[in-house]
Amino acid sequence: MPETQVDITLEMTMSEILDKVPSAQRALFQRYHVGGCSSCGFQPSDTLAKVCKDHNLLDTSGVIQTIKNSHETDQKMQIEPTQVKAWIDAGEDFSFIDVRPAEEIAIASIEHAEPLDFTNSEKYMQLPKDRRIVFSCRSGVRSMDVASYFLGHGFTAVYSMRGGILAWSDQIDGSIPKY
Repeated sequence: MPETQVDITLEMTMSEILDKVPSAQRALFQRYHVGGCSSCGFQPSDTLAKVCKDHNLLDTSGVIQTIKNSHETDQKMQIEPTQVKAWIDAGEDFSFIDVRPAEEIAIASIEHAEPLDFTNSEKYMQLPKDRRIVFSCRSGVRSMDVASYFLGHGFTAVYSMRGGILAWSDQIDGSIPKY
């Protein structure tokens, strides 16, 4: 399991930070509107100090704390494939949603995961806010974005399956193809 504490300094490049904290860009955009488009973007080679200077972010310690908080939140939202399998085996009541597009699901899928209904996505917003929901994708990156979106909309028990279907194939069912 990855460590929850990370060291971030102003001298680090954004590439180095994003390697340690993949959610850093999402956190900077949500809090400061930095990094989401060409007008507010940054280069991977820019240091955090340069990003703060370019966007007039004077509270640099607050920027670093925002990135650290985002990382801690992401770590709490990640769940191991073995835990998801244990919930399935125990008959636990939860939603297990695969956020990959249909063409990826056609290549490989997990039996108990329902495909996200992209044509009626608003139905998920009507679920009880305390409903346990596990999102999955290929590697755990897209499902983390979806879990974060739900967390931001008031859901309290959302998870992203760490490593996605690739980890499921490694840890639970080796017959599932990797792509």
